[in-house]
Amino acid sequence: MSQPNPYSSHPQPQQQGQRNLPQLHANSSVAPGVAGAVPYSVATGLAMKERHPVTVWLLWPTITLGIYHLVWYYKIHKEMAEFDRRRAVPVAGPMLVLLFLSWTVIAPMVSYYNCGNRIRNAQRAAGLQASCSPVAGMLLMVVFGVGILYYQVELNKVAAAYGVPQGQQIELRV
Repeated sequence: MSQPNPYSSHPQPQQQGQRNLPQLHANSSVAPGVAGAVPYSVATGLAMKERHPVTVWLLWPTITLGIYHLVWYYKIHKEMAEFDRRRAVPVAGPMLVLLFLSWTVIAPMVSYYNCGNRIRNAQRAAGLQASCSPVAGMLLMVVFGVGILYYQVELNKVAAAYGVPQGQQIELRV
């Protein structure tokens, strides 16, 4: 008995007791060891850039009179959004909080805390142990901006886990 495939113009032969399941994605696979399992899509993303932490923390912000900090903050959020598309990671919002609400003190601290959580989620998606502490990162931002150094070291762990150039398509491990 044959049922028409809604994704094909030609009917596909079907054995008795077998369901006709569409292929979900070009990178789809079937759960191993399960007969007649539903195919699932493999999560993919783009690799992050590995940056030298001291350069990001001290050199570029000194040369640009602090403007590079905003550029870096925007870039890491963009990379985290492209790395794991399953999560909604704001790109410009956190940088705008620093730019326009830094006078409130509380808003940047919340933004830095949330950034630490996003880095921790990226570490999990890369199959690493989540070693980034949002509280430590937030508090280190108060001490000469050392939180930038800390967060970049934690992000470099994610980039090093794959060892591929920035922007290359990768398969998430979790």
